[in-house]
Amino acid sequence: MASPREALPEAVPTPQQEIARLAVLPELRSASAWFRGQETQLANWQLEMARIPAPPFGEAARAEWLKKRFRDVALADVHIDEVGNVFGVRGTGSGFVSLSAHIDTVFPAGTPLNVRQQGTRLYGPGVSDNGAGVIAMLAVAGALQAAKISPQTPVVFIGNVGEEGEGDLRGMRHIFANARWKGSISYSLVLDGAGSDTIVAEALGSRRFEVIVRGPGGHSWSDFGAPNPILVLARAIRAFAQTPVPSSPKTTFNIGVIRGGTSVNSIPESASMRVDIRSTSMAEMERLEAALRYELEQAVEDETLASERRNPSPRRSAALSYEIVAIGNRPAGELAPDARMLKVIRAVDAHLGNAAQIQRASTDANIPLSLSREAIAIGGGGTGGGAHTLQEWFDCGGRDLALKRILLILLALSGIRA
Repeated sequence: MASPREALPEAVPTPQQEIARLAVLPELRSASAWFRGQETQLANWQLEMARIPAPPFGEAARAEWLKKRFRDVALADVHIDEVGNVFGVRGTGSGFVSLSAHIDTVFPAGTPLNVRQQGTRLYGPGVSDNGAGVIAMLAVAGALQAAKISPQTPVVFIGNVGEEGEGDLRGMRHIFANARWKGSISYSLVLDGAGSDTIVAEALGSRRFEVIVRGPGGHSWSDFGAPNPILVLARAIRAFAQTPVPSSPKTTFNIGVIRGGTSVNSIPESASMRVDIRSTSMAEMERLEAALRYELEQAVEDETLASERRNPSPRRSAALSYEIVAIGNRPAGELAPDARMLKVIRAVDAHLGNAAQIQRASTDANIPLSLSREAIAIGGGGTGGGAHTLQEWFDCGGRDLALKRILLILLALSGIRA
């Protein structure tokens, strides 16, 4: 017969208890001291990386730079995959916790990179988004090596491509379509930009389209009456703009770019527009997409009839055609309120006295969240501003607090091997 002591199940520590236990370990104190002592090196890495162009679909040079840095901090299995994602692993065993940061920037090839430092501030395109995230990831890998910390569950460090703009999360999509990673990454901690006051646990979905309308074109005088692709877009925009959208879940649409025509006295042969639809609800995005397609079809029919009224005897074929090309599709998703990652990060913030709010945004975390995996996106510390402009900046002050925050979250999820 088992004794009462033997019959009792072992108590599972709460996240708060686990964070308190981790925080006083000598290894964690050593890692925190390493963060403070390495700020000059971290800033130098950040400047060095920002000087390497990494436009959408052109991240190869920066990937090679990160591959070398991963080896510098003694990560294992360092490699670059088929699409340009950079990997390195610390720890051995089955399963993974991932720590990732996107290495691409929003700036097109040829953008002048006037990267410089003034005091604690760094200036230059991409220096914060996502220089702050990548360097925070490197700092955590370096601290684990310096403090000789071996995670119980291996940590895979990932510098992924394709987060910005028309990259459409292609790096993270590829990772979670790969058999090695899809079934083995249990938690995804994404580092994006500066700061430590936000927790992105709600993935803002988006769908983007280029709408192209084509017609016969012609001269504004001699071919008057020919169907006009720009008028088709105008009719479609006017009708689509009346589509109702809910405030909850918040859903939006935008016509961001319109192109077409060659001169004021020419009926254009083609015209196009780019449409952005966003929501946390996949159903709402699908409803708006259906409305866009319907209104475009109606606009083509209406302009065809109007053309026939303007000129009953056209000299050339009056056929109109259109196509809708998907140029972006970011899935929506949301972390469950009782998810372990949320409990852990809240316990870490309470321990550090850090105030952070749950937010909704479009990040690399969209992909795992849409697959019902636990994922959050947070900042890499410091402060930043001017994201996506040539005046972007990052201030290194206070970075060590955020690095300690990231390290505690990571080790609470992975555990420490004795």
